[in-house]
Amino acid sequence: MDNILTMDTVATNDVMRIIERALEFKKGAKSSFQNKSVMNMFFENSTRTKTSFQMAEANLGMNVLNFDVDTSSIKKGETLYDTVKTVESIGVDVAVIRDSQDAYYQQLKDVNIHILNAGDGKGQHPSQSFLDLMTIYEKFHHFDGLNVAIVGDLKHSRVAHSNSVILEKLGANLFYGGPKSWYTEEFHHFGPLLPIDELVGTMDVVMLLRVQKERLATDEQFAADNYLETYGLTSNRANKMNSEAIIMHPAPVNRGVEIADEVVECNKSVIFPQMTNGVFARMAMLEEVLQGEA
Repeated sequence: MDNILTMDTVATNDVMRIIERALEFKKGAKSSFQNKSVMNMFFENSTRTKTSFQMAEANLGMNVLNFDVDTSSIKKGETLYDTVKTVESIGVDVAVIRDSQDAYYQQLKDVNIHILNAGDGKGQHPSQSFLDLMTIYEKFHHFDGLNVAIVGDLKHSRVAHSNSVILEKLGANLFYGGPKSWYTEEFHHFGPLLPIDELVGTMDVVMLLRVQKERLATDEQFAADNYLETYGLTSNRANKMNSEAIIMHPAPVNRGVEIADEVVECNKSVIFPQMTNGVFARMAMLEEVLQGEA
């Protein structure tokens, strides 16, 4: 794979190859791309994704070039295409890009640089999908037949979009929770919307989504205290989950909104282990696009 842009175009055999390689990295496997350079171009704020890519790149021995959007020519009106062409022209091998525009990568079809999509608007988030898939596979050793609930701000979530696509390909049974107004038509194909109290007792995976207050229209605002009781994962609901079920969240977490504070690190939660897995999943993604160029 030359680029990883959207989970829509990733084949299941590619998924499994990257997951298996990520698990090998977690067990101590080594790979080196000391002669390769990468630039992390984040036009949206990020903690986990950006630092996780930085650690993955350091582990692979890559040369990481600094990019600061506030001092870049983007501030002078330069287009994303011209900025990436500039990065290509100076010899960078991989651009890791996050942008607020949906499918920003469509304007980059003519660039000759490997691109890893670190999140596009409300579109997709492939690297989050790979670390989520790695975490699920590490626990259950398969996807086929697993019951997975994706609960929360579906409408604005690139995680919901990318994970829905790939989990269906892998044979999981998908279900959704949260406000009905966020269960948009695109999700109808994948699975039904059910009350959170009907979901918790039968799911293998409960994947919570952050309520993205910065993306909500005025008429979509929900009071934090009411949201948790109506749609969120309370301690009582977590206790009703199957003993082997896991709780996931892409973070950042709105504690006390989509998930009770005390549930974030309960024995069923893999929220922080997901972040650990993110480094290894992103190492595998970087190796994937650079394969054969070491």
